[in-house]
Amino acid sequence: MDLQVLPLAVTMMAGPQLVAAVVLVTTARPVRVGLAFLLGVVVATAAGVALARGIFALLGQAIAPGDPSDRGVAAVVIQLVLVGLLALVAVKNVVKRRTVEPPKWLGSLMEAGPRKALTTGFLIILLMPSDIAVMLTVGANLEQHDAEWTAALPFVAATVLIAAQPLLVYLLLGHRARRAMPRLQEWLTTHSWVVNAAACLIFIVLILAP
Repeated sequence: MDLQVLPLAVTMMAGPQLVAAVVLVTTARPVRVGLAFLLGVVVATAAGVALARGIFALLGQAIAPGDPSDRGVAAVVIQLVLVGLLALVAVKNVVKRRTVEPPKWLGSLMEAGPRKALTTGFLIILLMPSDIAVMLTVGANLEQHDAEWTAALPFVAATVLIAAQPLLVYLLLGHRARRAMPRLQEWLTTHSWVVNAAACLIFIVLILAP
């Protein structure tokens, strides 16, 4: 797998994903709940990348069956599809920046237990359009390099490490970090569109770079 896709892990957790991780640190059982959330993120990211790898393997065979020299055509088509998806995500973030409101389900996480945290970590990855676009990008990269999905384990690990940052800060700083989390949550909620749009543009450049 091309190492240039590793920074995409930042985009995986930008927006409500990281806000959810911050909110869970403020619950009554932050460690248990936080670990359950991370487990959900691990499973969802690994499964999503494996599925994306399979989709592009089938797509590549359909576009360029038989002759390996035609694989370049499939790669170009895949790149154009991914660039289009990322561009749509970037435009959506910019257009809706003034009307963005935190999802209602974020408030319910204040009382979340381990089971709900696990489910949230799983669904927040598999159902977010930006995360779907990122996992498709990683899957396409694996297909282009004829690599198995296990080659994406560094990407999965990087995603989980970013998701774990609020919990790690809490473990290091204790209640001081817990008091600061609401301010961080507010900033992430109001500025997530900037992070998402910038990340999409950066990775469009990376995909198109020779």
